[in-house]
Amino acid sequence: MPAQDLPITSYALMGLLTFGDELTGYELKQRADNTLRFYWQSPAMSQVYSELARLADEGLLHRRGQGRGTTYTLTARGRRELESWMDDTAAGFPIFKHPQALRLMIGHLSDPGRLTKMLESYLEDVARARADLLEVRESLRGADAAGQPFRYPSLVADWGLAHFESEKAIAEQVIDRLREDETVETVTPPTGDEG
Repeated sequence: MPAQDLPITSYALMGLLTFGDELTGYELKQRADNTLRFYWQSPAMSQVYSELARLADEGLLHRRGQGRGTTYTLTARGRRELESWMDDTAAGFPIFKHPQALRLMIGHLSDPGRLTKMLESYLEDVARARADLLEVRESLRGADAAGQPFRYPSLVADWGLAHFESEKAIAEQVIDRLREDETVETVTPPTGDEG
């Protein structure tokens, strides 16, 4: 199966199995929730099980046991596939899917005060996510130096922490600008229904 025929979620799940352990679908879902959610969509439990079945059927994962106790490990073929994807597939550019930015774009349908409250609430979410990620990052200390097993996950965690700092700074700047708008009367754009 060529690299481009697998969804990125398959590579993400295989990547989570590269740390030398054997995991059940439930354990893999927990690992995904604790890591992927900071920079990639963590798959639903049903998606984890369907991807694991597909990858095992393709010989990319080794399946051991039955039922809830079934565990999975990466096969040599699965590792080669993952390495090929890493080395030969363009990384791509992230799609900016930001609910607050979308709402802000059509902010003329609301008012600056409500938009400010939305962003203040978002800042609370960012602070919680940053605290969660900081906890993950701290758990990697001691095994995160060059050549150690959690070197690369720690780099991703540091990137995520910097991202959250950037999000905080951007949202705070937008809030400052919205507060300026609270004193200015806005003009509602035409809807096209006039006339």
